[in-house]
Amino acid sequence: MNFLIFIIIPLLIGLYAQAKVSGAYSKNVQIRSRRGITGAEAARRVMSSAGIDDVDIVEIEGHLTDHYNPTNKTLALSRENYRGTSLAALGVAAHEAGHAIQDKEAYAPLKTRMALVPITQLASSILPIVIFGGFVLFGGASGILCMEICIVIYLIMTVFQLVTLPVEYNASARAKARLQTLGILDEDEMYGVNETLDAAALTYVAAFVSSLGWLLYMLASRRD
Repeated sequence: MNFLIFIIIPLLIGLYAQAKVSGAYSKNVQIRSRRGITGAEAARRVMSSAGIDDVDIVEIEGHLTDHYNPTNKTLALSRENYRGTSLAALGVAAHEAGHAIQDKEAYAPLKTRMALVPITQLASSILPIVIFGGFVLFGGASGILCMEICIVIYLIMTVFQLVTLPVEYNASARAKARLQTLGILDEDEMYGVNETLDAAALTYVAAFVSSLGWLLYMLASRRD
């Protein structure tokens, strides 16, 4: 029962979230914005409105690989969003620009998230080794130690995903507001942006639920 509640249900939520974002993006990437502004142009305008002129906007390969790197002040957009003029492209580009604005304003959740990145990456990298060790050393002191390490790892990952939620939702809110106030999109075009970004946000909720589910499952297993 614990496996169903803590693992399977979060897994289904994750699959639903991925299907939702894929469907929303595929739909709205086909709807061209009225003014024909590209994602790169939209990102530049959004950042300029906040007085940001030291961030490079670069084109990268991949599908929905868009991200903002506060370390080297780079906003990376996948080709379809960098060059695209669709509602989906503008929404994603403006969302990443929202992260740049967070960085400039020293938005606390973003700073916390960045501080957690190194330890979260380390935890994620050693998790498979610890899980494998737990299977091999099932039972006894060594097996118990592996479970305790897993609990710490999932705790780190859960905290990271929890902190990520306000970062992503805030960036989307900034994007939606500026796309309209800057005249990049008209009010009747915002439905496509809202649908795309709201679906994307659901994937972060699913990631948090998944991490929390594994943490609770490990805690319940230790108790049993």
